[in-house]
Amino acid sequence: MENTAPVHNKTDEYSPLTLAFVGDGVYDLLVREYLVRRANQPVGELNKIKVSLVNCKSQALFAKQIMPSLTEKEAAIYRRGRNAAPKCTPKNGSVADYHSATGLECLFGYLHLNGETDRLNELFNLILHNAF
Repeated sequence: MENTAPVHNKTDEYSPLTLAFVGDGVYDLLVREYLVRRANQPVGELNKIKVSLVNCKSQALFAKQIMPSLTEKEAAIYRRGRNAAPKCTPKNGSVADYHSATGLECLFGYLHLNGETDRLNELFNLILHNAF
């Protein structure tokens, strides 16, 4: 049976945690793709580097570093994510870092769902510039 329900594409109406859910996967994939394209290394080594970039402490630092480059709208999306009340608590890192990382993921999810690939890549390249 074919699903004929209309696709919901009003990203401003999604909850910040829903946007962060998508953004978490987008950010993780961008990091993985970057690492693989950078050098062919054993998976264990790739994973060690990935974990150093995909964690709440690093993401909170990267969010702070890209803040001056965000538009007003992007900063508002980031704040929506940062101020959201997640149901879980961080295993590693502070609550403040966890909230900042959620804000970054929310922004990445928003940009991805809006098809703003160029802007997403631009911000990710800023992160890479600060990471290495």
